[in-house]
Amino acid sequence: MSTLAKKVIDFNKNLRFDQPLPAGFSVLNPFLENPETMDIMTQFYERFYNDNRPRKLILGINPGRLGSGTTGVPFTDTKRLEEFLGIHMKSASTHEVSSLFVYQLIEAYGGVEAFYSDIYINSPFPLAIIREKKGNWVNANYYDDKNLLACVKEKMVETILLHQSWGFRNKKVYILGKKNAEFIRQLNEEIHFYEEMVVLEHPRFIQQYRSKYVVEYIDKYLRALRD
Repeated sequence: MSTLAKKVIDFNKNLRFDQPLPAGFSVLNPFLENPETMDIMTQFYERFYNDNRPRKLILGINPGRLGSGTTGVPFTDTKRLEEFLGIHMKSASTHEVSSLFVYQLIEAYGGVEAFYSDIYINSPFPLAIIREKKGNWVNANYYDDKNLLACVKEKMVETILLHQSWGFRNKKVYILGKKNAEFIRQLNEEIHFYEEMVVLEHPRFIQQYRSKYVVEYIDKYLRALRD
């Protein structure tokens, strides 16, 4: 029987998105652009997901360019990659604020082995989206522009349906971010992916706007994930 690790690795190795996007937007595919990302991603999933445990599923928005958009590991920048997973990335050095919160949560949960044995994280749109702003490229969310959303919707549905076939506890899904939840709820009404959606504040929002309440938010996450 194919393990979850093999399913995810094969998915990432074959991940493509060639749909034209609105002017000013672009998609990053680190698995095509950086061979080291492919190697790190493979190491990660073979270490933590080389089984078929019925994990809980967390869906973010889409990867950040400095997190999974670089390392290939969801919500993991190169600092957390080395500090918590013991993997040094030679070709990049990144700091991503969402990663800081997620690894504080992981530590509170009991560490990486405990967390990843129970939980799998990905995004409905599985690649980083960037947009041009004042001559620089910055992170973008799939819902930031209605034309962008129209371009990526089909890929999102395809990704969610594929993940459903991988044996997660599909009756309940954990959604990060209220705007993200609004759109996934609309999709869910059309296609009926999940029976229950648990909405949690996005790690970036917490770190940027509610950082003095991090402990309370970690407690909220723990209560939800252990329910």
